[in-house]
Amino acid sequence: MRIVVTGGAGFLGSHLCERLLARGADVTCMDDFLTGSPRNVEHLMGNPGFHVIECDVTGFVHVPGEVDLVLHFASAASPIDYLRHPIETLKVGSLGTLHALGLAKEKGARFVLASTSEVYGDPLEHPQRESYWGNVNPVGPRSVYDEAKRFAESLTTAYRNSNGTDTGIVRIFNTYGPRMRPHDGRAIPTFIRQALTGEPLTVAGDGRQTRSICYVDDTVEGVLALAGSDFEGPVNIGNPSEMSMLELAETIRDLTGSSSPIRFVDRPADDPAVRRPDTSLAAERLGWHPRVDPITGLRRTIEWFTAELRGGRAEADAGGSRG
Repeated sequence: MRIVVTGGAGFLGSHLCERLLARGADVTCMDDFLTGSPRNVEHLMGNPGFHVIECDVTGFVHVPGEVDLVLHFASAASPIDYLRHPIETLKVGSLGTLHALGLAKEKGARFVLASTSEVYGDPLEHPQRESYWGNVNPVGPRSVYDEAKRFAESLTTAYRNSNGTDTGIVRIFNTYGPRMRPHDGRAIPTFIRQALTGEPLTVAGDGRQTRSICYVDDTVEGVLALAGSDFEGPVNIGNPSEMSMLELAETIRDLTGSSSPIRFVDRPADDPAVRRPDTSLAAERLGWHPRVDPITGLRRTIEWFTAELRGGRAEADAGGSRG
């Protein structure tokens, strides 16, 4: 198969490229490196089936020859990034999705949209099922990401219903693992970096808000299960193992053997109080279940961050834990 991955040099996109190449696919990675990094895919450069096109998908998307599958993963994903780049985030969710869908339509390819649990906003239903419409503040600071993804879902559905494009929508819950940036502002890389460097672990609010964390290998398997099916979704991909942010911070501190104190900081606007996926649809339609438990996944991630920090490869930009 010949596969295009937009945002292929990002955290999740790079893992997708790696897994697809291991399965024998020919992979074209498209990225403008706004939040992705060439380092994430440099180990793939020697593979003759791997190709990198540096481009902004909000401007134009063109790939010569046949394409079987388009995975649209281009977008800032952490709060620190999409708050820093609000217009770019809205454009990649709208214009970028339009162009990626246009490519899939032109090539007769299947299209999979990387949506997010953030379409549920600060949910009034718990756990969250795909039938839930969400509780999103359309003018809040997080709306540039939340509403971009909600629009992208609507556009993807319109292409399927109006143009007959073969599409699928995956709603990804909090994913973590190697290649996350130590300063990207999300909770797990922030807590790990702080624990490993002896800084206080900054927990937002009282720490009682919850997240359900899914190791990257499981997320990738879920995405590819959807891609290989004819199911349109949307479908939740995430680990129902829910924990509070305070519990997460304490677990990471214990696993790293750190003596860092916990420091409570202001909670960001519109920060969701709860987050847990109902994954029964993924199990029923895709035969997918998460396999990596949080402790095992966190240990693997801590090992990677330890090597990164020892090698002096962490970025210099600052961030806070936003979840």
